[in-house]
Amino acid sequence: MHVRTLTGGVAAALLMSMPLLSGQAVAADSPGVSAPSAAAARVITYDAGGSAEFRSAVDRGAAIWNESVDGVEMRPVASGQRANIRVVADNGWPRAVTTSLGNGTVYIGREAVNQGYDTVRISSHELGHILGLPDRKPGPCSSLMSGSTAGIACTNPYPNAAEKAEVEGNFGGAATAPSRTPVLVRD
Repeated sequence: MHVRTLTGGVAAALLMSMPLLSGQAVAADSPGVSAPSAAAARVITYDAGGSAEFRSAVDRGAAIWNESVDGVEMRPVASGQRANIRVVADNGWPRAVTTSLGNGTVYIGREAVNQGYDTVRISSHELGHILGLPDRKPGPCSSLMSGSTAGIACTNPYPNAAEKAEVEGNFGGAATAPSRTPVLVRD
């Protein structure tokens, strides 16, 4: 009896594995269980046409945010399309003017660059303001939003875990209606 049960068990296992061996295995959905759906990232576009010599730093800053968070994705604006973010170079200090979450103007100021601050860090930091992050001054180099208080030697362009989580929270169902008053964040 024990041999027959064991043989029957082996036969059942072989029979169940036949579709796997023949390459025709099909996964069956469990009743009442649905596959998790990944929430689509909110796409915001940026126009770096006015960023002059800082174009590659702006593109890298956007790429860093794209690598760091899932809730939002920054893409260069397509021809004829209106951008959410306008990026320009000027001779002042870097700053961002937000009109609503994911919208505004970033100024990559030559004053900070001439003092020795890293252009990719500046770009990533200012884009962080557009994504809803405030300055966190003073702060260490490990905090992107510490901005200039981390010093000229700091070239870290990456948001830390808390900054990433805050942006994810901002874009996890945040309202997108324009604010009534633009907000200037001068670094």
